[in-house]
Amino acid sequence: MLLIAGLGNPGPQYARNRHNVGFMAADAIARRHSFSGFSKKFRGEIAEGTLAGEKALILKPMTFMNLSGDSVGEAMRFYKLSPSDIIVIHDELDVAPGKLKLKTGGGNGGHNGLKSIDAHCGKDYKRLRVGIGHPGHKDRVNPHVLGDFSKADQEWLEPLLDAIADHAELIARGDDAGFLNKVVVATGGSTAPEKPEPSGKAPGKTGGQGRSHIRQARNSAQPGKLPASGPMADMLKKLFGDGNK
Repeated sequence: MLLIAGLGNPGPQYARNRHNVGFMAADAIARRHSFSGFSKKFRGEIAEGTLAGEKALILKPMTFMNLSGDSVGEAMRFYKLSPSDIIVIHDELDVAPGKLKLKTGGGNGGHNGLKSIDAHCGKDYKRLRVGIGHPGHKDRVNPHVLGDFSKADQEWLEPLLDAIADHAELIARGDDAGFLNKVVVATGGSTAPEKPEPSGKAPGKTGGQGRSHIRQARNSAQPGKLPASGPMADMLKKLFGDGNK
C-alpha cells in the first residue's frame, strides 16, 4: 500500500499559500483518480483509492506544517508501512517556480514539515518537491511561503498540478524518471531539469582546464614555433614566451 502525504496548513486563510502546494497536489490526485471523499483520521484528512492497481491513501495532515510528522507517523504505524511506502509532496524554496525534483531520502533543507516527518518516520521516504522559488533574502522567506500564489503563478501552477495528477501512477510504479519526463512534456518544459555541470568542472568555468577566456585566447593565438632571432622574435617572446622550448 502507498501513502501519499501532501503537506500544508489547515484553514481557508492558508488554502492558496505557496506553503500549501502539497495540499493542492493531493487534492488534484484524489480528484483525477476518483478517490473517496476525505474523512478525518490520524489527525488529518484521508482519502482512499487505487494507483497503478495498488491501494493508495492520500493524507493531508491537519496538525499545521511544523507537526506534520505526528499525522504521517500515526498513519504509517497503523498500516504497518515502511518509509519506502511513503511519498511526501511539499513546497521547496530552493527549486525554481514550476520545476519539480523527486528523490528518496536526503536532508530536510530547513523545511519544518520534513523535519517533523524525519523525526517520526525516518528519512528514507520519497519526496516530490514542488518549486516555489526563493524570495532572495531570508527576511522575506516567511511572507513568501505564507503568501498566496500570484496571478502570474497560475500560468504554470494549474497545468503543473494537473500533470502531477495525470501521471501519479508512474510514481506509484516507481518510474520516477518516466513521471518527470511526462510532466515536462505536459507542461511544455516548465519543469525541465537544470543541466548539471560537466563532471570535474567547477561552475562558471569554461574550456578543457577551466582557464580564463583571456588566457585561452592568448594560448590559441600563439604560433607553434617562433622565429629564432630578430626584433620580431624578441617581441613575440615577450608576449608568448619562448615557443622553441
